[in-house]
Amino acid sequence: MPDNYACRNDERRVVMFAGKGGVGKTTCAAATALHHALLGRRTLIVSTDPTPSLSHIFEVGRTPRANKVPQNLRVEEIGVDRVKQMWDEKFGREVYEVFSSFVDIGYEEFVEFVTEVLPGMRDEFMVDYIRELALKAEYEKVVWDTAPLGQTLGLLNMPSMLGKHLKTAPRIYSRLKLGADSRRSVLDIIKGWEELSGTDMEFLRHQVEFVIVTIPEALAVEQLDDIFAEFDKHQLMIGRLVVNNVIKDTSSEFLVTKARQQREYIDLLQSRYPDLEKVELPMFPREIKGIDRLKDVGKSLFQNGE
Repeated sequence: MPDNYACRNDERRVVMFAGKGGVGKTTCAAATALHHALLGRRTLIVSTDPTPSLSHIFEVGRTPRANKVPQNLRVEEIGVDRVKQMWDEKFGREVYEVFSSFVDIGYEEFVEFVTEVLPGMRDEFMVDYIRELALKAEYEKVVWDTAPLGQTLGLLNMPSMLGKHLKTAPRIYSRLKLGADSRRSVLDIIKGWEELSGTDMEFLRHQVEFVIVTIPEALAVEQLDDIFAEFDKHQLMIGRLVVNNVIKDTSSEFLVTKARQQREYIDLLQSRYPDLEKVELPMFPREIKGIDRLKDVGKSLFQNGE
């Protein structure tokens, strides 16, 4: 049983939503961001999902319009091309120095290779990007809508995986037939990466509240044990579990049967994770799109108005 549950008074500036595809993770993230913005907090919601849908949910384009989104809420979708550009600007030349010291490759070809073939590098960059956003006084709350859970777990593993690699990297690179100046430069860069990886993992552990979104169905419930074990392994704090699409309307025999089945899974979640705060989000009759419907979701997510 994992013991890495956050207390509700453990207020963290960054809230990260995670869940498998199709459980309503993005909707919950959007409603949470809107909730904080309506309370007067300067809020950023950022999506790193390769197929972002925030603009659809908020009914805006990539740039939020004042008449649609509260002025203190910024909506940002970061697609693959934007990630590549930002990664290139911050780390590209530095990483290229290491690779080009033993591989004959052009710079543009190298950037394409890293961002397409080595997506873990992108994941590490996104953690660092969110960390830098959290350090700025510009936002009081940062809501992070991640990729589907399989990719998110890869992202969470990236700092520790990179750290393990970097412990042996100096021995590997020191054997390369480089000049003394080049070798020293490469080892300095590697040391910098190692420090960055450690900083990013500490950020995830101590400044991010993780919210897991699931649905009351057999497969989704069974997957949670592995998910929680992964978070426990990295000592990451889970703030709450949102159980989405819970049937409250029992006006027909079909709905009564379905609701009864869902209740069995919800009771199972309660018995397995008794100390974790759970929020039941009802199944809404219409698609969640637009500010008014997001407000309705927010009322269910934050019933005590916090």
